[in-house]
Amino acid sequence: MYTTERMKYADFEWATKLNRFTLSVAGLWPNIHENTFNRFLSNLRAMFLLFLLVFVGIIPALHSLVRTWGDMMATVDNLQFSLPLLTTIIKLVVVWWKKSDLVLVLNTIANDWSNAKTDKELHVMTKRAQTARVVTIFGYILMGVGLFLLICLPFFGISLRYRTNITDPDKVLPLQSHFFYDKNQSPYFELTYAAQALLLIMSAASYTGVDNLLGLFIFHLCGQMENLKERIINIKQFKNFNSGLAVIVNDHIQLIKYFDIVESTFTVLLLGLLLYFGILFCLYGFLIVAVLTEGREMSKIRLIYLISGSLNICGHMCLYCVVGEILVTQCEEIYRAAYNYEWYKLNPEEARTLIIIMIRANKTLHITAGKMFPMTLSMFCNLMKTSAGYVSILLARQG
Repeated sequence: MYTTERMKYADFEWATKLNRFTLSVAGLWPNIHENTFNRFLSNLRAMFLLFLLVFVGIIPALHSLVRTWGDMMATVDNLQFSLPLLTTIIKLVVVWWKKSDLVLVLNTIANDWSNAKTDKELHVMTKRAQTARVVTIFGYILMGVGLFLLICLPFFGISLRYRTNITDPDKVLPLQSHFFYDKNQSPYFELTYAAQALLLIMSAASYTGVDNLLGLFIFHLCGQMENLKERIINIKQFKNFNSGLAVIVNDHIQLIKYFDIVESTFTVLLLGLLLYFGILFCLYGFLIVAVLTEGREMSKIRLIYLISGSLNICGHMCLYCVVGEILVTQCEEIYRAAYNYEWYKLNPEEARTLIIIMIRANKTLHITAGKMFPMTLSMFCNLMKTSAGYVSILLARQG
């Protein structure tokens, strides 16, 4: 029995390992068994990242934006970096603020792994966790490509940005920024370069980690709902129908509470990300078209970076919408399982109790942006079409 419990806890560690690694770098991982000293270290890392984002990222970037205002290409080039940094600050603050609630969610996930009743249920949970891991790895690969191009190439004098005499008079930094000191002198340039590189690595870890954390939570919820559907279908396996139904109803209520915590944590964040994605997708589309129209002077490396950046933001927004769509489908499956049950073989009193599940399952669980916009694939397609339409407006203004 002890060996079995250890194996199930090892399964939980396996399911959350990738998410734990990246969010721990930024001090955002809601550790279940965190002591006072470890909590202090986590908060210290989060505060250090916030300091880097504000004083190494946002303030110099906004200062540079003011100085280049009026130059369309320079402004767009600045916004493609300053907007993700601003979004990372929002993610950092929200997850840091909600860390105690997320501990409850992770405790629920750990208990679900420990209380898996059958091998089939364990297989469903493993399948969903494996899907979340694949999505996480894919997101890390895209982010890694972008970081490599952004950090390493400027070291050899190859810029991925639109350079101007105002922002890059001599040496090239990864980010468009303007400081109150002469950054071209040594050792100020080397220290600034190292600070921006560290900022990009830590902010990328938190940016991607928060998105993948939501994917982990929802994929786990979908797995538990799939298991709940199987329990409804096989409710006759319980010795007593009413006691078996009571267990199912209680499990359903626990899943709804789990979803409410996740939804309340991420809904405001998703609303900001919805606006952010629309703006940034327009900017990337504009820059890609601008690079392609340069003719022989087209920078292939810059084009690769812009495409990878576009795929990255599209992938993260698509992740939100895909998991939202899967969640809606699983809710409908629970309703159908109760609706299609052979109620006519039950006593009238027992058959009426199925209505409890049908009524609650008929209310679909939606991941929403600001409690207004459900995150579904149809919403993602509409957002893509609207954002692509604004690219032509930017091109017309540039022309």
